[in-house]
Amino acid sequence: MTEPERTFVRGNDHLERLLADPDIATEVAKAHESAEEMDRVYAMNLAMIRKAGQMTQVEVARKLGVGQGVVSRLENRNDMLLSTLFDYLVATGAEGASIVVTVHGRRIELDLAQLRQSQPERRSA
Repeated sequence: MTEPERTFVRGNDHLERLLADPDIATEVAKAHESAEEMDRVYAMNLAMIRKAGQMTQVEVARKLGVGQGVVSRLENRNDMLLSTLFDYLVATGAEGASIVVTVHGRRIELDLAQLRQSQPERRSA
C-alpha cells in the first residue's frame, strides 16, 4: 500500500480557509476575547502596577529623579495630577498609558501621553 502524496500547505493559507467558515471564525473570536480577559489584570493601586513591572520603589524613584519616599507617598495618595500619574506609569515601564471610562454606555479612552504632550511647558519663576 502506497502512502498518499503529501502537499505542503502554508499555515497562513490553512488558517484563512478555516476562518472562512463563519462558525469557526465565531468560536475563534470568542476564544480570543476570553483569553484577553484572562490576561487583563485589574490593579487596585499603583504599587500593583509597579510590582507587575517587577520594580522596586527605589528603581522607580531613580527613573523619576526623586527619592524613594516620594514614590511611597505617590503610591499612597488618594488623588494626583494626571501628568504625575503618567510620569509614574512610564517610570514603571507602562506602555500606552490611558484611562478608560464608560459614558452613557459608550467606552471612551483618554490617552495620557497625548494629554501630557498637549500641556504647555511650566516655567520656573
